[in-house]
Amino acid sequence: KGAGYKKVALLTDGRFSGATTGPCIGHIEMEAYNGGAIGAIQDGDIIEIDIPGRRLAVQLSDKEIKERLKNVKAPKRRLTPFLESYRKKFLGINCYGR
Repeated sequence: KGAGYKKVALLTDGRFSGATTGPCIGHIEMEAYNGGAIGAIQDGDIIEIDIPGRRLAVQLSDKEIKERLKNVKAPKRRLTPFLESYRKKFLGINCYGR
């Protein structure tokens, strides 16, 4: 919980039961995996969280984000036949960037 920090925000594309200490943003799109700007975020970057406005913003220029994303490689995803069938039926085409 918070890795010993007094104030921490959590951003995740998954569940976070029991991990909440402070503001938490969960179930966000798999933007990093799909090549989105969130994949450019590094330790120490400042992220602006506007909960009422439902908006996240990292304090980086568009140029810096593009430069960082050049070095980001998404891991290859392999799904079992069952999970692939489930993905197609229930999750749609955007899941896992396919």
